Amino acid sequence: MPQIGWLEILAIVIIAILVLGPKEFPIALKKIGSYFGKLKNTLSNFQREVNSVTENIDIEKDIIDKKNIIKKDDKENE
Repeated sequence: MPQIGWLEILAIVIIAILVLGPKEFPIALKKIGSYFGKLKNTLSNFQREVNSVTENIDIEKDIIDKKNIIKKDDKENE
């Protein structure tokens, strides 16, 4: 993924001001910020859900392993 430097950001800002005009530019920045905020929240919620599911799977695996160990110990003690 290419990295964007300060010079490229400055060029984008200047072009945006020329295309949108100085009155519309702050409004556009606000909308873009709002979209990025919503995207960040959505990705954060998705990450929380994935972590929750993987945690549940790990807990289930631990329970199964402990049951198998108990069964193995019971068979050895017989």
